[in-house]
Amino acid sequence: MALPHATTTPPDVREPAIQPPQGTPSRRKVGVRAPWWFVVPAISIYLFFVVVPSSRGAVFSFTDWNGLRPDWSFVGLDNYASVFSDRTARDALVNTLVLAAVAMAVQNVVGLLLALGVNSMVKSRYVLRVIFFAPVVLTPLVAGYVWSFLLSPNGAINEALRAVGLGGLAHDWLGDPDTALYAIVLEIVWQFAGYSMVIYLAGLQAIPAEVLEAATIDGAGPWSKFRSVVLPLLNGAVVINVMLCLIGGLKQFDQVMAMTGGGPGTATETISTAIYKSAFSLGDFPFSIALAVVMTVVIAVLAAVQFRLTQRKVS
Repeated sequence: MALPHATTTPPDVREPAIQPPQGTPSRRKVGVRAPWWFVVPAISIYLFFVVVPSSRGAVFSFTDWNGLRPDWSFVGLDNYASVFSDRTARDALVNTLVLAAVAMAVQNVVGLLLALGVNSMVKSRYVLRVIFFAPVVLTPLVAGYVWSFLLSPNGAINEALRAVGLGGLAHDWLGDPDTALYAIVLEIVWQFAGYSMVIYLAGLQAIPAEVLEAATIDGAGPWSKFRSVVLPLLNGAVVINVMLCLIGGLKQFDQVMAMTGGGPGTATETISTAIYKSAFSLGDFPFSIALAVVMTVVIAVLAAVQFRLTQRKVS
């Protein structure tokens, strides 16, 4: 029995769907297109100041232009052949890869350990965060000069070793080809480990406390909890840190020029310092541009491979 005021709609009656007025874009179309207009100014500036000059510069790597005269001619791949046949360029490439790999590994390990330490409930954790991050704000060139003094034969490090009776370990750290490159790695890790620490610290603080409590209830110890719970949840931070460390190491210039200038010999020569010397000391601009293009390709390939491998783990 129907209620007194109930009304029923005949089955063949359909309410017409509300159609947007003709010529008016739907909300979905506006939402998709609008963000592109916001990035147009940034893309335009990037194209004008980065992409266009870099592309024009890459063209000169196929010429014999000397950097001064307006006339030049194409020489094909001669400059690139010189890059791969030049011993200094080959040594610079090897040194760059070694420096980037070692600095990336050590900096991430130290940064993660620091993040784990300052993420605890130690009362001085906020002060420690500031202390560990402070070297990051220094200019790399200034930090390099400071460490070149510390690592000199009569520097503070050797004097400290002599003061505690370990004078036999005193060494010309930057003058020995076997230790110079790793001394630069030490300075890089000292300066930028705090940067990695901040990224890892953000990842640690994003881990839900309930997950860690559940692992503790299940009987997981500190190491098992870190290996099976914390580390997998830090994959995103690991991807970012490894990417930044790798790119920073491959284009290393300031610390090398300040501490060793690429010496002794070519023991610490990197691609960036070789580019600088070829262009502004020897005046061989086409060779330096070709070397810069090679460095760009190496960075792009290694960064893409590293990103794909680490991103696969995140997925």
